Amino acid sequence: MPTQYTVNQGDCFSSIAAQYGIPWKKLWNHPDNAQLKALRKDPSVLFPGDVVTIPDKENRYESRSTDARHTFTKKSEPTHIKIRLLVDDKPRANLPYELHVGGSSIKGSTDSGGYLKADIPPDATEGTLLAGVGTSQSVYTLAFGTLDPIETDDGVLERLAMLGFDTDGDLSAAVQGFQTKEKMTLTGVVDDALRARLKERFGQ
Repeated sequence: MPTQYTVNQGDCFSSIAAQYGIPWKKLWNHPDNAQLKALRKDPSVLFPGDVVTIPDKENRYESRSTDARHTFTKKSEPTHIKIRLLVDDKPRANLPYELHVGGSSIKGSTDSGGYLKADIPPDATEGTLLAGVGTSQSVYTLAFGTLDPIETDDGVLERLAMLGFDTDGDLSAAVQGFQTKEKMTLTGVVDDALRARLKERFGQ
């Protein structure tokens, strides 16, 4: 019988799927999760209190001879992260980086938009990013699965804070700061237009 899992802070479809031994795409595309999928749109972004349906595991049968020893290996399906690096609102394009996560080191360079994309273990909760080289190198401590959906006020505030806006006051003031910088109509209200522009600038 399917299990109803209530999301905690830091959970995403990949981490939940790894916990139950199910491929995350199967969980993400399961019909019973269709409403949640349509609401959140991104398997990496869930909100505490969301409910994910965990389907029953399906048995798999393999034909093997009985007079020999056989080894079966469980494949771990990685999840994906996308991070954007900016300086003075401009992308840090073609920037060398080294990402440490899950006991492994991933090296590469950001693309023209300042984005880095990488596959990481589905149960990873933290990592360290070294961006740049020499004296200009920046070090970032990463916490995976902690970004709230942009449909929530907390999700909007988190993105504004990471873009450098003052979020110590009320949400309206932070939104007005973003609207002013983006030359949008100054309302202080979080609406679809604000979320779309914020998602464009933040990257997700």
